[in-house]
Amino acid sequence: MTKVVFCWSGGKDSAMALHKLLQDPSCDVVTLLTTCNEEFGRVSMHGVRLALAQRQARSIGLPLETIFLSRRSSNDEYRQKMEACLVAHKERGVTAAAFGDIFLEDLKQWREENLASIGLRGIFPLWKRDTRELAAEFIAAGFRSMICCVNDAYLDESALGVTIDRAFIDALPAYVDPCGEYGEFHSFAYAGPIFKQPLGVRVGEKVYRPLEITQPGSAHPIRVPSPASGRETKGFWYCDLLDENDS
Repeated sequence: MTKVVFCWSGGKDSAMALHKLLQDPSCDVVTLLTTCNEEFGRVSMHGVRLALAQRQARSIGLPLETIFLSRRSSNDEYRQKMEACLVAHKERGVTAAAFGDIFLEDLKQWREENLASIGLRGIFPLWKRDTRELAAEFIAAGFRSMICCVNDAYLDESALGVTIDRAFIDALPAYVDPCGEYGEFHSFAYAGPIFKQPLGVRVGEKVYRPLEITQPGSAHPIRVPSPASGRETKGFWYCDLLDENDS
């Protein structure tokens, strides 16, 4: 059986990819692994509080390991910290790392090259799936995921806090991928077949962060795509998701 570290963002594609992997009898997912901004305690790019990612892991029933990145993270910092973490897992029998990527060839190649350098391989359960079909499958399976971040070249703050459903997918502009694979939007999965119970979350403050603040370094795999919308990315809208029990 292949021991796998699953690189977890907490979003829709991560949840669906993990669901596929947990159904594969040849794979044993030993831990979830996420990256987090050490200054703000939030999951990289998604902006979700680390405490909520930890709640996801508890409901899934897997440990969550966190790599803390500096506010001005770089490719080198990301690679070094990720490599150190994965090498430690390799010494405990892990032979692969899994990701929720769908069709970004350069990103997949970058991941595989980095993994190969330390003797691991990559697993991509959603690779080359049609994203409209995948989004429909996600919803039909009973998953629920809330929009927590949008790229302002594609969507505006009105999308924040919206739960992904058929109406949301059908209303997306033609230049927005149904799974947000180009970074148009990010989400937080709070219910579905991988969770023992749904996570109660509520919408907090909505804030706008200019590009130079949200992505001051060049740490891969965070990326700003060329906007098919014809507009330039100037920044990102974030929605602060909160535990529904917090005052």
